Amino acid sequence: NTKAPTPQPEQPQTHQRSERDYEDAHKHLRSSKGHAKREQSFLFDQATTAKFNALVLQEHSRDCDEMGTPGFDHPPTTGVIYVMDRATAKGWTYGDKSWGNFGQGAPEVGPIPDAIERPLSISMELDEFEYAPVAGIKSLRQAVANLYNVRYREGKESKYTWENVCIVPGGRAGLTRIAASIGDANVGFFLPEYTAYEALLTIFKRFVPIPTPLDKDTNYHITPQRLYREIHDRGLQVVVASNPSNPTGQLIEGEQLEKWVDIARTTKTTMVLDEFYSSYIYTHPENLGKTVSSAEYVDDVNVDPIVILDGMTKNFRLPGWRVCWIVGPKEYISSMASSGSFLEGGANHPLQKAAIPLLKPSNAFQDACALQTHFAMKRHYVLERLEQLNLTVEIPPKATFYIWLDLAALPEPYCNGLTFFEACLDEKMICVPGIFFDINPGRRRDLARSPYQGFVRLSFGPPLDELKTGLDGLERLLKKIGYYS
Repeated sequence: NTKAPTPQPEQPQTHQRSERDYEDAHKHLRSSKGHAKREQSFLFDQATTAKFNALVLQEHSRDCDEMGTPGFDHPPTTGVIYVMDRATAKGWTYGDKSWGNFGQGAPEVGPIPDAIERPLSISMELDEFEYAPVAGIKSLRQAVANLYNVRYREGKESKYTWENVCIVPGGRAGLTRIAASIGDANVGFFLPEYTAYEALLTIFKRFVPIPTPLDKDTNYHITPQRLYREIHDRGLQVVVASNPSNPTGQLIEGEQLEKWVDIARTTKTTMVLDEFYSSYIYTHPENLGKTVSSAEYVDDVNVDPIVILDGMTKNFRLPGWRVCWIVGPKEYISSMASSGSFLEGGANHPLQKAAIPLLKPSNAFQDACALQTHFAMKRHYVLERLEQLNLTVEIPPKATFYIWLDLAALPEPYCNGLTFFEACLDEKMICVPGIFFDINPGRRRDLARSPYQGFVRLSFGPPLDELKTGLDGLERLLKKIGYYS
């Protein structure tokens, strides 16, 4: 017996690649598990019947090693996971400072100027070895409710209490609890949108997901008038949206956000708002520390159908803690607790306790001020550098740490997001192709015609040195293809 050689990662190409070499960018995607193009079949179609009969014969002749996973279907990976897998195949590893990771969907977690200190160790009590309640420990739920009341409910009669808060082990877990609680309903969402929504809107079969595409002609903005029209004309009972928006970085705030809440109230439509980037706001430099939430415009916290998702992950730069929350009317929160009992069982007990001091309103305000100052600096640097490379961002982000980059000015085939991404990997720069944000529940649409193929998402979440490394790699690529000199 001879031992099979250990597979080696693909080696980055040092020579200039021809355009034809990048025609297989889509093949890489289609060959990855869960991303194969869905085949359509029709009853009583002769070709399909013959194909089925051939498959039956093939099943009987299979070896055990070729059995596959009977009864299981491999779900597609999210965009960030796919691009990191491809980068790994090209030699990327965590901590490799020769790469610039603009695909990162998380903020830098190290110290930044003027931010509060986060604990590097925690002391535990004996009771923390026990399971925490599925809805979270009461003291943390109270801390979250108090933060929202101080930030958004001053002077209002209706206040949030601990019963309006459900603690969840991460944003995806929160979204999953929400989706598991949605009944037979039409659920609206807007494109482009956060990549994890695709699987979420696919695996739960009771509701019908209905997309509404947005484009650069409207600055990827959903006016209250359009929101009302979508709800009315499509019979939506639930609307799910990220605000601030991932990936475009756009923001609904002020009077327009107030109208969104009013529309939800008057049409009796549940509004699920992913507010994970509510501290990354760049529209009020004169009002440092200002955060944005629909909670500000709720009349009655137990009546208005507004469900908010947020947490420690982005706004407190603690993605590894997986401590997040859902805020909404008590009846919704009861549903979230019930769904969590059979989904994931609840969040980490010790880290729930460790999160409480960080949510003290004065600490949260100090951290928001530091975060906005630091990330506004990185935003300015990346936008300015892209401008120097003749890649003008026509619709700069108002919030988040993402830039939605239009590749239309680049020559063929690099104006395609997947092709551009593969080319960037050869220069040790990682981004996320726009096609992944054209979320496609059930793979019902052919993404080969996606209007977002000509875009990529760039993250300025990583530290500044890494951003500089990645932009140097982008500059090398643009010089190689003759776009920039």
